[in-house]
Amino acid sequence: MSAAGPVIAFGQQPCGFFPRRFFVAKIRTARRLQSQIGGRIVYFCHDSDHDPRETRTILRHRRTDEPASLNFAVGSKLQRKFSPLYAKRIASDWHARTLAQLLNYVDHPVIELFRRTSAQTVAEFCLAMYRGMGLLDGVEVVFSSDPAVRRRACNVDDFFLDVPYQGEIVRARVRDGTLSLHEGGDSYVTLPAPASGFGKEQISPTRDTRLRWMQSVIQCTHYVTGAGEQAYLRPEEAPGITYVKRETIERSDEAFTELSG
Repeated sequence: MSAAGPVIAFGQQPCGFFPRRFFVAKIRTARRLQSQIGGRIVYFCHDSDHDPRETRTILRHRRTDEPASLNFAVGSKLQRKFSPLYAKRIASDWHARTLAQLLNYVDHPVIELFRRTSAQTVAEFCLAMYRGMGLLDGVEVVFSSDPAVRRRACNVDDFFLDVPYQGEIVRARVRDGTLSLHEGGDSYVTLPAPASGFGKEQISPTRDTRLRWMQSVIQCTHYVTGAGEQAYLRPEEAPGITYVKRETIERSDEAFTELSG
């Protein structure tokens, strides 16, 4: 344990403009642990991820209880598929169109929060909503896109690079010295390597190297794991961490729409 006391961490991509319930379960688990052992809570926000499926927001119709999947509309198809979440720019008409739909799904206080929330990018909007809901009160947020974080992080041999491509920033996988975008199945687009090389500020880790990369920066003593993480985390990559399974929660993939306080 560090001299400053326990550091309780959890990691998650921005996961919908109303967060998925498993994200809230991680926060609750971290808060419960903090009440027992003290210390501080750190949310490692992997806003460098690019998968648009991560930000689907599943809501249930107030009258029929049927689920509906809502998501962001962004500036271009290339952005939607390949830009990291911090660089996906929200389409100008998305907010008004989505606001008009929310009455079918959520209560007025939550609609009002959505109405007054604005941001240019998908990641920024998600985080503004989570803060507005009170979920991140007292929680330190560390962003994987932060150049200072990237410069401090350890070197990893499996990573993505944020590079310019066709007027956008895209997240390209680096393999054997080549850069590629995965279009699905066996289809890839190969990108030219940067002529002047690349810096640490462009690097983000893959799923398999994320734990070690993250830990080199935040130095947590305890890490709250989700159900999916438990299948692929490699504790040997970051020795000295105590792993804590998040609490169970019903309909874990659906959106959480309650305000705190």
